[in-house]
Amino acid sequence: MSKNKTIIKTGITNGISRRDALKLGLAGAAGLSFIDGYSMIAGAVKGQLPVTEKKKQAKSVIQIWMWGGPSHLDTFDPKPNAGYDYCGPFDKDIETNVAGIRINAQLPLLAKQADKYSIIRSMTHGINAHETASYLVQTGHEPGRLVYPSIGAVVSLFKGYEHGYQGLVPPYIVLTQPQGRFSEAGFLEQQYRPFATGGDPNKNPFVVEGIVAEGISDERQLSRRNLLHSLDTLGKAIPKNPNFENLDRCEENAYGLMYGDAKRLFDLSEEKEEIRNAYGRNTFGQSCLMARRLVQHGVPYITINYKGWDTHKQHFQIMNRKLPEMDKAMAMLLQDLSDRGLLESTIVWWGGEFGRSPKVQWDPPWNGGRSHFGQCFCTVVAGGGFKGGQVVGASNENGTDVAQRPVYPADLLGSLYELLGIDPDAALPNNRGLDVKVMPPSAQGEGRLKELM
Repeated sequence: MSKNKTIIKTGITNGISRRDALKLGLAGAAGLSFIDGYSMIAGAVKGQLPVTEKKKQAKSVIQIWMWGGPSHLDTFDPKPNAGYDYCGPFDKDIETNVAGIRINAQLPLLAKQADKYSIIRSMTHGINAHETASYLVQTGHEPGRLVYPSIGAVVSLFKGYEHGYQGLVPPYIVLTQPQGRFSEAGFLEQQYRPFATGGDPNKNPFVVEGIVAEGISDERQLSRRNLLHSLDTLGKAIPKNPNFENLDRCEENAYGLMYGDAKRLFDLSEEKEEIRNAYGRNTFGQSCLMARRLVQHGVPYITINYKGWDTHKQHFQIMNRKLPEMDKAMAMLLQDLSDRGLLESTIVWWGGEFGRSPKVQWDPPWNGGRSHFGQCFCTVVAGGGFKGGQVVGASNENGTDVAQRPVYPADLLGSLYELLGIDPDAALPNNRGLDVKVMPPSAQGEGRLKELM
């Protein structure tokens, strides 16, 4: 079954599948990738959408989505003096390469990269439910009757095919599994949903759905294609039919993707072993490397869906595994982007739907867990016009509340849009004829992160 399945009853959209593509008329043969049809549909959108003019704009976003919500105390807002009930065994912080900025001692490699990123320590929205918080953090809109598109879908709309994007793969990619909290495209057309790759980039081959078929050789795929053509009597009986000609072009491009440049794009064996090892030979590490390759290819929006942070139980045992993994891969991503001259045009956004409770739940059945916490949490931004080596806002002495400069999701998203050259006040197309904007009217310019831009 396709990993990009759409669950209609729940309203949760998990990417676009090849079956969905066939239903939309985007492909006409078994085994075809939907990508060319995606391009055709997106390119058919009439009119030009407004994009703000700036001399320098961010070209891409790598969103490291900390699925489940990371603890601010155990990452970028440590409170070593708060006591064992708040810090647990992580009661030490370390100096970074920026004087005055200290982060948790579990992140020594990221401590050496602090000049490249900035920390927002006063994120807040007060919501402790995964779905609602995920929606608010990724759309900037309060939940209501309309389901607004996520920032990835909006970037796909304004920076995608109708604005000159000519990439081999869709402009909105999720590595590797869909987030599944809400329909990312919202009320936009379905071509703005993300393409979730599936597979595991740490495995060889990286089985990308619709492009790489595990266990099926090129010879077998070509044999299937020949069989399909031999059975296509209708196409032969009606020559030069425009609809069939479109399907033929789609087929040619799809097979070109399966055997050509798109397949190579996802082939991490082309990278040097020392580079792969520097990112870490695990799913997250290789997802970060894959994200860098997608940025090089010009993909506007890449989400790394980094699961495993919903740590209600045995939090510190899990963090002992996850934090070194995150530290290695994220630090290498920042360094690699910088070394290649890509960081100044690529926004890296780290964060989740909320944080974890500062006070540890030691009693059974939690056994040292942290619960959902939307009152105060942290986010990290780097590149694409954001300054590095800065701290915005502050939490109180034990991290339970915002002490200085509250930053709301709409403030952060509005800042991201500005750096991408997308007008936060731009109208969003919809089939109801409603006057709806990228950002809500109450968030037009309010609270933007000007100190970091």
